[in-house]
Amino acid sequence: MTALKMNTIRRTPECGRAWTRCSNAAMSRYRRHLGFGCFALLWFGSLLTAPSTGLAEDWPFPRGDVHASGASPTVLPDSLKVTWEFKADEAVEVTPVVSGDRVVVGDVMGTLYALDRKNGKEVWRHAYDTGFLASPVIAGDKVICGDIDGNVYALSLLDGTEAWKQSTDGEISGSAAVYEGHVLVASQDGKLYCYELETGKPVWTYQADDQIRCSPTIAGDVTLLGGCDAKLHGVDLKSGEAAGDQLPLDGPTGSTPAVRNDFAIVPVMDGVVYGFDWKKKATLWKYEDVDQSQEYRSSAAVNDSVAVVSSQRKNIDALDLKTGKRLWRYTLRRRADASPVIAGDDVWVPATDGRLVRLSIKDGSEKWVYEIRGGFVSGVAIAGEQLFVADDEGVVRCFQ
Repeated sequence: MTALKMNTIRRTPECGRAWTRCSNAAMSRYRRHLGFGCFALLWFGSLLTAPSTGLAEDWPFPRGDVHASGASPTVLPDSLKVTWEFKADEAVEVTPVVSGDRVVVGDVMGTLYALDRKNGKEVWRHAYDTGFLASPVIAGDKVICGDIDGNVYALSLLDGTEAWKQSTDGEISGSAAVYEGHVLVASQDGKLYCYELETGKPVWTYQADDQIRCSPTIAGDVTLLGGCDAKLHGVDLKSGEAAGDQLPLDGPTGSTPAVRNDFAIVPVMDGVVYGFDWKKKATLWKYEDVDQSQEYRSSAAVNDSVAVVSSQRKNIDALDLKTGKRLWRYTLRRRADASPVIAGDDVWVPATDGRLVRLSIKDGSEKWVYEIRGGFVSGVAIAGEQLFVADDEGVVRCFQ
């Protein structure tokens, strides 16, 4: 039986609407501990430099690769079974990240957990005073994470000891990116911060015109940011200066730009999906459903030919990467707040009704469904022949 969910909307004039989801029990705990109900949802993935072989065997950032493509070449077996489960103390709304023999997640009350990848047993935990709605990332021997109070932490992947801490002036809703020994973190104070990975020493700061709720995406020698100021920002990774003019959007976005080759795909809250050539700084196409207005609060998944997006109207749409033409549509029973993931010939979508759906990327046909009692807010992580996902009751599952 699906657990009752409560949805609240916090309206912010700076960036349209933010949304939260939590169970009734979780809502009570949040109010008791923090005094303001639920938190703003994680907007998506993080980006981290990794060797090319890491894409198939590891998933060290929530959108899978340095370009936040949300895609893996791995084709999972036709039939998957749960091989282990781990129960966190509180709800988990972040995507698990995977590197080597470790799986790392954080819960909404501020505890980070490192699990053994083989059996799901807890290796270590580190508790903080405030919760995590941005997924951690794994950068070599470190775990990088940001919390709702704007703090950035670097911890040892081995034992969870804290290596360094920095603070921003706003909530951190998106995960960090790591590039050539530096950590990039976007904050709702409208700034993008660059720190040294090893020491946490500040390097530079970039100021946008409004809140930033997405993760930075690495694209060549720039990082891309979708802003609440209705702009796609390009920032030089070395200097922290604007890399030319910013590209206009039809509305605010908290979606992390998904990059594949020269393409950058950015959905916005007002129901438009943009296809950009990030190298030429040109808008290639715009997709909008003229018959049924959509609303996008998650990030796209892209491979060499297709972009897949999920709307608040419960629709999963596959778009031609070059033209933006819709190729197929699959309608969920309830919406998916997590971003879709492409794995080989499949599209994976965890939905808020507790259904984990596997679709054919060719035509959107349903291939496999797994259903739980609670609901999914977390995205999936696909590493090797394993799939990891967490639910809003705090259960982390490994499928194989």
